[in-house]
Amino acid sequence: MAFLADALSRVKPSATIAVSQKARELKAQGRDVIGLGAGEPDFDTPDNIKEAAIAAIRRGETKYTPVAGIPELRQAIAGKFKRENGLDYKPEQTIAGTGGKQILFNALMATLNPGDEVIIPAPYWVSYPEMVAICGGQNVFVDTTLENQFKLTAADLDAAITPKTKWIIFNSPSNPSGAAYTAGELRAIADVLLKHDHVWVLTDDMYEHLTYGDFQFHTLAQVEPALYDRTLTMNGVSKAYAMTGWRIGYGAGPLPLIKAMDMIQGQQTSGACSIAQWAAVEALNGPQDCIARNKAIFQGRRDLVVSMLNQASGINCPTPEGAFYVYPSCAGLMGKKAPSGNVMETDQDFVTELLETEGVAVVHGSAFGLGPNFRISYATSDELLEEACQRIQRFCGSCK
Repeated sequence: MAFLADALSRVKPSATIAVSQKARELKAQGRDVIGLGAGEPDFDTPDNIKEAAIAAIRRGETKYTPVAGIPELRQAIAGKFKRENGLDYKPEQTIAGTGGKQILFNALMATLNPGDEVIIPAPYWVSYPEMVAICGGQNVFVDTTLENQFKLTAADLDAAITPKTKWIIFNSPSNPSGAAYTAGELRAIADVLLKHDHVWVLTDDMYEHLTYGDFQFHTLAQVEPALYDRTLTMNGVSKAYAMTGWRIGYGAGPLPLIKAMDMIQGQQTSGACSIAQWAAVEALNGPQDCIARNKAIFQGRRDLVVSMLNQASGINCPTPEGAFYVYPSCAGLMGKKAPSGNVMETDQDFVTELLETEGVAVVHGSAFGLGPNFRISYATSDELLEEACQRIQRFCGSCK
């Protein structure tokens, strides 16, 4: 339509939301569908957090809030970064928004000029390049490999940086791959960034609390304090505390950047939901035992899914260090005929045939910039995961 903005031509709809919607539609039609597309914990929000929200309602905490967040939440955010990451931020260096997406979007909107480049390792979360495009920047994708556990190498980062590079978006643990960077791997990335002092770092630590085994989480500004003045460290309560629908993300960084993000948010949504902010205060300051409990369950699910997928013909599924996703390769099935008789040439063909034949909804890897792979979210029950993996095994075994 002629009256729509040109920017829309640069943007694609979210593939992960589309898969979840397709699964819901098929279920509504009576189909037996297992949806493994959604990136949200299946656990309920802990009771202490819900009670804090109820108490806030009863206290009448129902008015507009300061744009960047209530003082209590900004103090809690600063406290979290000090306690868990060894990062010193004053409350005025923090900002709370309506989900992590708003924090990312505000940062890009506040800083990108036409022609500015943003380095994004692939596979990437589907929203990163679309946000960059909306804000007028240029995406620079750097492919990773399954052999390197989908992690960006220092050499590949160095090769991608140009005088036009404004940001690198760095996500660990990663959505979609679950890859998480050790302190040593971050040290190598930091050494490259120290050589290029015009490059800013946007670290998306949303899955910080979902790492498995002996893995120790670190964030870039913690590993290299010299990057502190050009790093926005982003996080949120959605994954760690099963609070996806509460819509609270937060970030901390240099004061001029936070002030610019505050100004944009002030003309966009103003402050996030007051009740959700009070719930987030309790999440960050209250008991943390839900994290270890949920993490243990997720680790068991990860191990189940990895084991069963690696028993499927043509599938190669590495074991991720974090998040609640696996990102298997389906390269071994490319060129084969699905039970429908259709030849599968792409990962999108694979996920379409899998959904039609066995009723398992997953997201194709090319949506995340790297294929032929697919993403499974294992944030659902063991029973459903086992059934889904059995269906995937059956589907792969029936391809000729």
